[in-house]
This record gives sequence, structure tokens and C-alpha cells, in this order.
Amino acid sequence: RRWLSEAALPWSPSSARRLWRRACADGLSTEDALAQLAKAEIRSLARDRDLARDRDLARDHDLARDRDATRQYAMRQKQAIQT
Repeated sequence: RRWLSEAALPWSPSSARRLWRRACADGLSTEDALAQLAKAEIRSLARDRDLARDRDLARDHDLARDRDATRQYAMRQKQAIQT
């Protein structure tokens, strides 16, 4: 319960219990089971960080594409006015 209350992520009790039971079934000590919970949290944080990075990259790509499309449109309008 202490680990769950101090976790960086909002773990559901059922998820934490599942990981705990799996670690105990594998014969891990209490300290090793807690280490397994910490490793699971680290993996989850890394996955969240990677998803956020991918989302930001996609957004930046979309912004660049929109900016390029706007420039091209402006150039076409300018050319139409000049002719």
C-alpha cells in the first residue's frame, strides 16, 4: 500500500495487485517484488514519454505542412494578381 500511495502514476489497486501476485508467484522476496513494481512503473512512464514525443512530432509535422501549404497558397495568389 505504501508503494501504491507513493507511485508516480495513478495505479489501480487491481493492476498493482496483479503485478504483486505475479512477482510473489515467481518466488520473489518483498523487496524484489517492490522492485518489480518500480520497474513496471518506469516502463509505463517511458511508454507515456514516447507517446507524448510521437504526438508532439506529429503535431510539429502537421504545423510545418500547414505552414508550407499557406506559403504556397500565398505565392499562387500573388502570381495571379501579377498576371
